[in-house]
Amino acid sequence: MPKTKVAIVGVGTVGAGVARILLDHGDRTAKNAGTTLWLQKAVVRDLSRQRDCQLPDGVLTDDLNEIIKDPEIQVVAQLMGGIDEARTTMLQLLEAGKDIVTANKALIAEHGPELFSRAHELGRSIAFDAAVAGGIPIITNLTQCLAANQVTSLVGILNGTSNFIVSKMEEDGDNYFDAVREAQQRGYAEADPTMDVDGSDAAQKLAILAHIAFGAAIDWKEIPRVGIDSLDPVDLQFALELGYRVKLLAVARMTDKGLELHVSPTLVRIGRPLAEVRGAYNAISVSGDQVGDLLYHGLGAGQQPTASAVVADLIDTAVGRTALTFRTLKLFTSHNPDVAICDPREIVGRYYFRFLVDDRPGVLAEIATILGEHHISIASVIQHEPDYEGDNAVVALIIMTHTATDGDADAALEEIVGLDSVRAGIRKLRVQD
Repeated sequence: MPKTKVAIVGVGTVGAGVARILLDHGDRTAKNAGTTLWLQKAVVRDLSRQRDCQLPDGVLTDDLNEIIKDPEIQVVAQLMGGIDEARTTMLQLLEAGKDIVTANKALIAEHGPELFSRAHELGRSIAFDAAVAGGIPIITNLTQCLAANQVTSLVGILNGTSNFIVSKMEEDGDNYFDAVREAQQRGYAEADPTMDVDGSDAAQKLAILAHIAFGAAIDWKEIPRVGIDSLDPVDLQFALELGYRVKLLAVARMTDKGLELHVSPTLVRIGRPLAEVRGAYNAISVSGDQVGDLLYHGLGAGQQPTASAVVADLIDTAVGRTALTFRTLKLFTSHNPDVAICDPREIVGRYYFRFLVDDRPGVLAEIATILGEHHISIASVIQHEPDYEGDNAVVALIIMTHTATDGDADAALEEIVGLDSVRAGIRKLRVQD
């Protein structure tokens, strides 16, 4: 059987998993590719560092030029993290005539247009199914399997770290910091988990998916996003009382106002598929105008699920499928000018409000009046008895609304916070029925 010589740049967690699949399951990959994917070189920064795989002699190197100057290496899995160095390295590899497979969603979200344009100019390809949702083949499904459809909405749990943390807080009663610590111990969260917990990671992935699904030109930094780092366990408990679970949802939905985009903690009704996604799993609900509703569910991170996606892209590139798709779709090098991004203030939805208020007559009426003035109708209310009585007694007031615009919701909250009867602790969460 012929050989297709491949290389890996970055033998961290995912890179080691890719190497292990190539070395331990060469017969399987050869059968599916029609060629042996021969691991020729693996580039690392530190040769002395211990790695989670055993590489053959002569494969490991700290010199990128051993790949760049080797004309027999045709495909490179670029698995280094970060942005600036990763961008420079990818450009060098493309200019050396290599096709690229990457799992770096931050790099694609930040520099996709530049990198994909350069690849087209050079007659090369970039495959990136591993960049979003780990082992879930969502990129392939959007670009190929759903090609007969216009996607109308895409709603997903795109960050397994955040989902694990929220699940621990809800199911075990952990506080936020303890849940983050366990996520780090299990390898789900980095030492600095900021990008995961503040919604940035999910926003980067949403920008990629929304471009593929809708052709929109999107700067991920402009997507409205709220993370789980400000979640209070009390809101998880009130959500359960109302029949919901809180999930960090990334939403791209076509409306008559334009493409709705946002990432935020959201109450999802118990029994709906997304509400039942636990732990470090991801799930993406996609609606197409021909196929209807689909749900993709699986591990969105981790060594072997992500390595599985990388190796699948290596096979597609070796076979030639990636080149055909890459040339045809022209991803990140063009966009649909008819797709406008919806003004965030005009996004319509239902809301959960939590207020900490004085326990005295008339408070609910004051708040309801302001909500009504901003065209917000109340769907339901929860108010438990206070823990103690007296002039200083305060109580949590929970209000679920009917549909309203985000702008009206924010304007109403800004006015409500000025009431003498309202204390600290105002919380606004979206509701997904």
